[in-house]
Amino acid sequence: MSHRLDKVSSLIKEEISLIFFHRVQDPSLSLITVTSVKMSPDLRHAKIYLSVYEKGKRDEVMLKVADMKGLIRSELASRIKIRFVPELHFFLDDTLDYVEKMEGLFKKIHDNEKNNN
Repeated sequence: MSHRLDKVSSLIKEEISLIFFHRVQDPSLSLITVTSVKMSPDLRHAKIYLSVYEKGKRDEVMLKVADMKGLIRSELASRIKIRFVPELHFFLDDTLDYVEKMEGLFKKIHDNEKNNN
């Protein structure tokens, strides 16, 4: 990835995190973390990956974020100075779920080995 892509991705990640923290007045969106931003090579699209702390509310939170996409994009436009403010595409980052699942499997294996010895 080019230096410019990295720089813009990092800037957008930081600014969107701040927008969620300071500007969004919805308490159900308070436990969101922007885990990564991937920019298209032409800088016109940004894939934004979000981690939502409360598993049971993930679908609801992602729907609210989708509804607020325009507001978030316009707020981003006022905060950063680049030629084109990218289209924002939000995705759920379930990496922690995967890590949790793997840890559970390893624990099971470990417990089974202990019981068999």
